[in-house]
Amino acid sequence: MTEPMSNGRRRIDRVLANDFLDGLTESSLDEVRALRNDAEQEEADLSYVRRLLQGRMDLVRAEQTRRVTPGGVPLIELLAGVLSDGPRSDHGSGRFLTVEPSRVDDHRRQVEQIVSDVGISDVAARTDLELQRSLDALAEHESRVSDLRRRVQDVMDTLTAEIGRRYRDGEADVSALLTPGS
Repeated sequence: MTEPMSNGRRRIDRVLANDFLDGLTESSLDEVRALRNDAEQEEADLSYVRRLLQGRMDLVRAEQTRRVTPGGVPLIELLAGVLSDGPRSDHGSGRFLTVEPSRVDDHRRQVEQIVSDVGISDVAARTDLELQRSLDALAEHESRVSDLRRRVQDVMDTLTAEIGRRYRDGEADVSALLTPGS
């Protein structure tokens, strides 16, 4: 994942630009919601990339554990458990998102490039040192994506607070939310 660029054209560049929230209190409610929707979509995309990286990291860790476990079973037999969406305490907490990731194929290719760069397409063929170096590289990428995601979440929090303030202060009408077509 590349860092946001000032004056960049990508959504991440816009959402994390220093001026993204400029004029927020003067913007219409629809404009604030549109900004929040952009931020939410970017968070969904970053969360998706992060999950892909974490899945690769889980595979490497499973191989490392398998190697030091007496009578360890082949990794292929552990895949279902390794890749399941069961409870994970080491992956942070997520938010409820109302959008699906966009550009899924682009994100998948990006993570595949990282996996290719660190040489772990076949974890069983890697030495212990190669596995650790691969895990370290994946963790570094995941950390950068997590940082970007936290920054986007901060933007979303600001936008959500502004929308909430408008309803609380009577600048926006709650009944309009219940009226079809409004």
